[in-house]
Amino acid sequence: MRTHVARLILVLVCALAAGFVVACGSSSSPSAPSQPTNTVTFSTQIQQQILNPACVACHTDDGRTPAGAAPGLNLKTGVSIANLVNAGSTGKPGAVRVIPGNPSGSYLIQKLEGAPDIVGLRMPRNGPPYLTTEQIALIRQWIQNGAPNN
Repeated sequence: MRTHVARLILVLVCALAAGFVVACGSSSSPSAPSQPTNTVTFSTQIQQQILNPACVACHTDDGRTPAGAAPGLNLKTGVSIANLVNAGSTGKPGAVRVIPGNPSGSYLIQKLEGAPDIVGLRMPRNGPPYLTTEQIALIRQWIQNGAPNN
């Protein structure tokens, strides 16, 4: 009877250990950090394809002080990311323009989608046409991915 109980315990321990290995990964080498499955590049997809053509005409320091309708919101290449990520809104105190990992909580998305509690107008100000659904989805995905400077 003891042998039977000992075998049963051994089988249970092995089953638990096998389940642990499967759950934790069985690779003996360290795994590479996981990358977002939907990588969006800030420099190409956001800056060059969206901000430059749709936003920079107003949100610039070229020939104006302060930049654009929102003081200090310069969206030119090289300075835009610092003016967006974890930057407070000057138009709506307490709002943060881009909160990495939180697109819906980011004031940029709220302004682009025309949320009911934004201050001022939906952006881009000269819309419609506003940004396309696909363009806003790209910005949302970039923010969801942590708003990397890539």
